[in-house]
Amino acid sequence: MTTKTDAYPEVAIPPGEYLAEEIEARGISQKELARRMGRPLNAINEIINGKKAITAETTLQLEEVMPKIPARLWLNLETDYQLTRALISKRTKAA
Repeated sequence: MTTKTDAYPEVAIPPGEYLAEEIEARGISQKELARRMGRPLNAINEIINGKKAITAETTLQLEEVMPKIPARLWLNLETDYQLTRALISKRTKAA
């Protein structure tokens, strides 16, 4: 029997991984991204390493620095990541 939660992936990918790919493709360092956003470097590093969530405020800053990527996309990636993590945890507890 298939459930609604079966439609979600088995692995949660933090949005920071996508951010890391994007800044690499643009030739921007984490330090430069932090400078452009007016954020501490350690905050950007924690986002990229999946240790810190991307907030709504952060998504707006990312949109300013990378205008072709809307804030809503970053926020949706964060929401999907958190939901997938919760579902994985639920599956693990049920097993």
